[in-house]
Amino acid sequence: MLAAKAESVPLTESQQRSSFFRQSGWLMIANIGGGMMMWAVHFLSKAIGPSEYGVFGVLLAVVMLVPNMPLQMVLAHQTAQGLARRKEQQLAGMIRLALIGTFALWLVGAAVVAIFHRQILAKWGISNPVGFWLTLLAVLGALWQPIFWGVLQGAQNFLWWGWSMIINGIGRVIIAAGLVWILVSMKQANSYAAGILAGVLAGYVVSAGLAAWHARALWAAPSQPFDRGAFLREAVPPMLAFAAFQFLLTADTMFVKTYFSSDQAGFYLSAGTLSRALMWLVGPLAAVMFPRLVHSAAKSEKSNLMGLVLIGTAVLAITGAASLSLLGPFIVKIVSGAKFVATASALLPWYAFAMVPLCVANVLLNNLLAQSSAKAAVPLVILAVAYGYALTQFHSSLQMVLKTMGVCNIVLLLVCAFFTWGVKRAQPQISSTQSA
Repeated sequence: MLAAKAESVPLTESQQRSSFFRQSGWLMIANIGGGMMMWAVHFLSKAIGPSEYGVFGVLLAVVMLVPNMPLQMVLAHQTAQGLARRKEQQLAGMIRLALIGTFALWLVGAAVVAIFHRQILAKWGISNPVGFWLTLLAVLGALWQPIFWGVLQGAQNFLWWGWSMIINGIGRVIIAAGLVWILVSMKQANSYAAGILAGVLAGYVVSAGLAAWHARALWAAPSQPFDRGAFLREAVPPMLAFAAFQFLLTADTMFVKTYFSSDQAGFYLSAGTLSRALMWLVGPLAAVMFPRLVHSAAKSEKSNLMGLVLIGTAVLAITGAASLSLLGPFIVKIVSGAKFVATASALLPWYAFAMVPLCVANVLLNNLLAQSSAKAAVPLVILAVAYGYALTQFHSSLQMVLKTMGVCNIVLLLVCAFFTWGVKRAQPQISSTQSA
């Protein structure tokens, strides 16, 4: 069923553009709709207060730091490439290997965390460990969900990928709101973060289940042997590149929780939640572009899609950042309450405009990896390490953290631009994982 979609009759250029905008529009609706549902849990900050909201923020940042973006993009790349070259049975083996491998890694990581959990709880000032253990389970959901999402993306099954996004948000907000309401009525103040984390876990369960069902034609199909070494050589560079990108997108919250008070971390998270919403707005453009470029590269076809997506992303990101800067106090008051307004709205202009180069760099990075150009992977990993070190040194204020983020995101954009236009790339070769 999925394979059939990838092998449809070639479209004319006008039909391709119409299809692109239709699919991008649907994904934008799904991304924003699902994102708003997930974002709606932050309205609960009014009920739980800055301190417990800061605890939720750091636990959520742990889940967000899981390399779900690189996992999804690697699976999207392999799926699009496998379908273009009619290697569905080899692809089934790769998907199952990814599921088994991530589960094994999760087991090892969970064991290590369990050994050191008391030190971690003390460092982050968490008095109730229930939310911490729920976070561990949510991490497994954050590992498996992008695998199935990547298969749907690579197969260009944007309809059910979009619905899975929406279901993720619905499950999260309904369970979280219900549990927080119960806990507030019971006056269990140190359990509020755990209640919201239960909603996060529920969202992963229902959305990953829906995506897995609609991707079953590929991952549950009979498999054929494939060259695992070649697969890893092909998968590791984009995995590293997108992991570095995700670190730049999400790591700041954990550092803020470490160096600042719980209340300040809560104010910072409020500004960050609004600013990172820019990725919900512009991300679907690159998401629809990616499998199309992979498909074109696999068949040695030319495409000018990247330029169109780049311009659209830049315009939307700049407009969104300016709007957040102007309307910050009003939006923060509605979402988080009056006590968040002074600090969070002062941070919004810094945070929102720090996201702009990251949003634009996302398009260039997707284009590079769709073309099987992995030269940017090592520089991006070095940049992520440098960013992490810089956050340990420059945190005299919340604004200083955001200035550090902004500088590193600009460097990210420059690196991606250099490898897009400054380096002449060799024509990608067909790896043995996909060869006849």
